[in-house]
Amino acid sequence: MPPKKKYNPAALEKKWIEIWDKKELHKTNLKDPKKPKYYNLVMFPYPSGDKLHIGHWYSYAPADSWGRYMRMKGFEVFQPIGFDSFGLPAENYAIKTGIHPSKTTKTNTDYMRKQLAAMGAAWNWDAAVMTSSPDYYKWTQWIFLQLYKNGLAYRKEAPVNWCPGCQTVLANEQAQDGKCERCDSEVTKKDLAQWFFKLKKYAQKLLNYDGLDWPEKTKLMQQNWIGRSEGVNIDFPLADDSGKLTCYTTRPDTIYSVTFIVIAPEHPWVKKAVSGTEHEKPVNKVIDKIKKQTDIERTSETGKDKLGAFTGKYAINPVNGEKIPVYIANFVLMYGTGVVMADAHDQRDFEFAHKYDIPLKFVISGTGKKTSPKNAKEAHTDDGTLFDSGQFSGMNNREALPKIAEWLEKQGMGKRTVNYRLRDWLLSRQRFWGAPIPIVHCEKCGEVPVPDKDLPVELPKYVDFKPKGDGKSPLATSPKFVNTTCPKCKGKAKRETDTMDTFVCSSWYFLRYPTAGSKSHAFDKKILDKWMPVDMYIGGPEHACMHLIYARFIHHVMHDLGYVKAKEPFRRLVHQGMITKDGAKMSKSKGNVVSPDAFVKKFGSDIFRMYLMFMGPFTEGGDWNDKGIMGVKRFADRFWNLMIQPDGEGNDALVHKTIKKVTDDMEKLHFNTVIAAIMELTNASMKTGLTKTQKQSIIRLLAPLAPHLCEELWELNSGRGSVFNAQWPTYDESLLVEDTMTLAIQVNGKLRGTVEVSKDTEEKDVLTAAKAVENVAKYVSEGTLIKEIYIKGKMVSLVIKP
Repeated sequence: MPPKKKYNPAALEKKWIEIWDKKELHKTNLKDPKKPKYYNLVMFPYPSGDKLHIGHWYSYAPADSWGRYMRMKGFEVFQPIGFDSFGLPAENYAIKTGIHPSKTTKTNTDYMRKQLAAMGAAWNWDAAVMTSSPDYYKWTQWIFLQLYKNGLAYRKEAPVNWCPGCQTVLANEQAQDGKCERCDSEVTKKDLAQWFFKLKKYAQKLLNYDGLDWPEKTKLMQQNWIGRSEGVNIDFPLADDSGKLTCYTTRPDTIYSVTFIVIAPEHPWVKKAVSGTEHEKPVNKVIDKIKKQTDIERTSETGKDKLGAFTGKYAINPVNGEKIPVYIANFVLMYGTGVVMADAHDQRDFEFAHKYDIPLKFVISGTGKKTSPKNAKEAHTDDGTLFDSGQFSGMNNREALPKIAEWLEKQGMGKRTVNYRLRDWLLSRQRFWGAPIPIVHCEKCGEVPVPDKDLPVELPKYVDFKPKGDGKSPLATSPKFVNTTCPKCKGKAKRETDTMDTFVCSSWYFLRYPTAGSKSHAFDKKILDKWMPVDMYIGGPEHACMHLIYARFIHHVMHDLGYVKAKEPFRRLVHQGMITKDGAKMSKSKGNVVSPDAFVKKFGSDIFRMYLMFMGPFTEGGDWNDKGIMGVKRFADRFWNLMIQPDGEGNDALVHKTIKKVTDDMEKLHFNTVIAAIMELTNASMKTGLTKTQKQSIIRLLAPLAPHLCEELWELNSGRGSVFNAQWPTYDESLLVEDTMTLAIQVNGKLRGTVEVSKDTEEKDVLTAAKAVENVAKYVSEGTLIKEIYIKGKMVSLVIKP
């Protein structure tokens, strides 16, 4: 007998990657798919200098397994990959190393390409994109111009989040908990002219998830971030007849309790109101203090102390004619109208009033009996009955709320409205490594968009890319870049020197993939109409309120402008779990990062990816253990030996049960239990072997998870062509019927054993078999059997007298 061939992962993986590339196995017929389409997408990586880490593998390998599975299920699968190569991570790495971002980005992407190839994933490399390539960001600039020309992009001076570490502006989503998400620096406020997209205009559309298979938690996170609320804009005339202040409130039922008004320090009215008055200095002093606080600190209940100042102005409460003071306060932001009415039924207002000696009054109590806040230690926030509330006194406040809103509207005092917490998308960055904003500033013509024919506006090659700390982009230091000609009047003009946030680049990359090589258009509508939306999108839950909102926004705009047919970009969304080490999140600072390269070199990519998938449920993750991978290696060796040994008898029932189990679990993305089921079958079949047909079925079951191993075994077992062009195995329902059943045996109410019998066994034979079980027989022989009961299909109960 010839010596048994050994499983050699390194040789097999090299062999099959070369064959797949040569035969272009992973190419997709994008123009005219003959099978149902399936767009399988995983979020592309940042080439920031860390290369591919284990977290990338944990999302990419299972995503590839899913794509291969869908291919075997009969779909034309499109599975592209690319690099999110612009932005702060790449630029910060370049600053740290002193090497130009273009060079470090190329070095990193070249290395990551090798890592991605070693994974053996079915990437369609012909569709690869790199967001820092002029061929790509030309179209990012084109998308910006579509929004600009349609009134959805604008520039204005605004107080913005400023990161002193990264020397740039941050969007609200990037400055959570008062710190920069990139460098952890304390975020401050700065007044700068910035570019925005009108994201808020699409707030209501973004709340519609019809037809989307998304995690409920992610939808809830977006809903909370968008923050839709229904309320009333109530007009408070100013006492000096100089105008009015409009307050947005969701609680018009407390209007009779309002004793002061609070306005956001950023509100343009404030500067005008205090200018040249005795209140100008104290108000500005407080504003300067507030500027040093983040929005989180200002609005958090456990944040900074309530800061405020009297503006010297008074307003009139429209429902009772009372004269009430107007204050600025740190806890009011430019949400809604930027003006709020304040009363004794809100804890924040209550604390502020006590600090600044502002009178308060209650209009709600549990019984409707008049109460005073004079000795109260906190606001009355419970529902109850109204008093001192005009015609609404005696009513439950919640029942009165819509009636008061209606009455205010009829009286011309207010208007019911819908508000959103979501703000417009601040997209400009004072950094070098990003897509230049395609706008020219002309003294005569103002803002002028760069004509499409002049795109891309390319980044200059020779610029000192290190931030200067002056609030300007490094591009501002390049006269060659800045000085240009106005496209409109042909006079002298200057280019916009801010660049776009990297989230603009990643907000549309999925639209570029299907026609990645096109030089004439960003995307081909005919092809997109066939391939969009993305059928499966895999990525981390941390992107819920940034990338996933931005991508949906841009896609909705493209849909409204007629460029794409699909309304939503991602039909199904799945978040992978997290891989930990010794229970802790992996990070360089903790020194617990596991590099995949060494394990791939030692064990091969099939064993490595199988171990990652075996650690726990895909959406939950698991804890990395170096020893655990040896168990998967032993399984791969056993599986190999089982498939190359001579054909045996096999167990059809076990094979078909395994096919059903694996198919069901693949549909649920339960890769860990898929592997467990195949392990179980492998162990059970080592003595009996498998028939040729059974081998071919089981090889196909494992193929999506261990592609190189199974491609080789498919060839050795006379499979035709590639295993990934073979049909996913089906199971015979008749072979799934269990012939036996396991019954519990109780003696005097306590479980003493189990017995396995045929389903058609008669009662007397079941009882005989139960009493013969070793542990049960002991009790029977030592006492007197009083009663024996058989509950069909479930249990046997014996009553024995000692």
